[in-house]
Amino acid sequence: MLTNNSNLSVSPAKFTECRCPATGELLGYSQINTETEIKAAIEMARIAQKSWAALHLKQRIRFILKIRNYMINNFDELVETITRDNGKTRTDALIAEIFPSLVAISFYCRHAKSYLKERNLPTGHLTLANKRSKIIRVPWGVVAIIAPWNVPFAIPFTEIVTALLAGNAVIFKGATQTQMVGLALKKCIETVGIPPGVFTYINFPGSSAGDVLLESGINKLFYTGSVPSGKYLMRKAAETLTPVMLELGGNDPMLVCEDADPYRAAMGAIWGGYTNAGQSCAGVERVYVHEAVYEPFLAVLKKKVESLRVGYGMDLNIDMGAMTTEKQAKVIQGLIEDALTKGAVVYAQSKIPNDTKSKNFMPATVLTNANHDMRVMREEIFGPVIAVMKVKDMEEAIHLANESNFGLTASVWSRNQNQAEKIARRLEAGTVNINDHMMSHAMPETPWGGFKESSIGRTHGALGFTEMTQPQVIIRDIMPWVKRDLWWAPNNQSTYEAIKGVAVFWYGTGFKKRLKGMIKFLKVSSQIFKRI
Repeated sequence: MLTNNSNLSVSPAKFTECRCPATGELLGYSQINTETEIKAAIEMARIAQKSWAALHLKQRIRFILKIRNYMINNFDELVETITRDNGKTRTDALIAEIFPSLVAISFYCRHAKSYLKERNLPTGHLTLANKRSKIIRVPWGVVAIIAPWNVPFAIPFTEIVTALLAGNAVIFKGATQTQMVGLALKKCIETVGIPPGVFTYINFPGSSAGDVLLESGINKLFYTGSVPSGKYLMRKAAETLTPVMLELGGNDPMLVCEDADPYRAAMGAIWGGYTNAGQSCAGVERVYVHEAVYEPFLAVLKKKVESLRVGYGMDLNIDMGAMTTEKQAKVIQGLIEDALTKGAVVYAQSKIPNDTKSKNFMPATVLTNANHDMRVMREEIFGPVIAVMKVKDMEEAIHLANESNFGLTASVWSRNQNQAEKIARRLEAGTVNINDHMMSHAMPETPWGGFKESSIGRTHGALGFTEMTQPQVIIRDIMPWVKRDLWWAPNNQSTYEAIKGVAVFWYGTGFKKRLKGMIKFLKVSSQIFKRI
């Protein structure tokens, strides 16, 4: 099947070949756009955005709610497209991609009015009480969204919805590795009759897409991907002072306290570490376990990991699917080998299918005897590997957890909620879960982003709408009949003494000095009503 981008002119026949990572099956082709087409699309978006932003918010909401209806009516088809194109299981596609997207539509349409409403500001000083100010939220204009391949539907979908509700036009670049998902998302948006130019889907090599978008004059860039690429885009954006929102990744810690339920903690590690074959920037990657529960925790972890069923995700009885790319599978193997040479032990491992030619299947793996000399404890793993380290107390765990360039998410596991929160507050991470991990991405009310090299800015929730708009302050003088403000020209000694008198009256000490200051002001203040 040849798929053209209907809202761009037809380019020479260059296409991305799309194959299922689990089976090698040819899924289709996606047309690659040219730089000329992308620049033309941005110009078209710039024109269309003005009319889109001029619509009442209720009208924009009606369009977005139609997307939800389309998704419900094509639910299984969307899930299967994600599974075939990305390699994750159908259950993963359901719980991490489609269901959260439906929740996001409903939540943001319900709360967009409050997130985008004008806000009156309190008066800063009584002498300026005639100046009334408000903040309004202004859409950026044309925003570009570059999607990752690990969560190719839900991550960009939330950004697209909030961008459109806020009145922006969107240029969406789907991940090269998951073009079938990108095209399915494109269909969700375009089927509901969004005006031409307001939303544009492009397919362009990821290595140069950011350059083309930034050089073509977009107003803001949203990028999810690797730290090196994020740093490059930030440097590139600096040339034109284009604002960027970056979500770059993590090496997320899980802290298991002395009083934790070892069973729940181990099951949580499996959920956080092996969902989507570990290909999550917020997945569990390094685990610090108090020595008091270390053995029972590992016992549960070993039993459950060795029973995980790895295979083609279209089978609903499969627990973990394939890696999306063979390249990433090789990276993971390199990380494992590095850890083993430095003393780590493969403590538990699942089986992988024998009846497949795909090189994208990897076993769920638990490494023990881990330490911070190993790359798995310092670099983003982005695969089905959990490294476990025993600690003597939670002070050591906190120190080790924070000894990282990343700070996306973390989790604390304890039966004592208050104590767990005290630990959570000391962790250098944008989101800290207590007795769970990673699920906040599906909670549209919670901001998403991290500390350090994990993130610049936030998506989701009220802060997500803040990123999609810029503040404009409007100040009205409610006394337009006044001829002049006191500090306007011409200036003289009396004006200086009057304004100084106000400062002394409000902020000076001593009753007489303050009274004298006010008298000086009152003597001159009547000048504001006179022509000079």
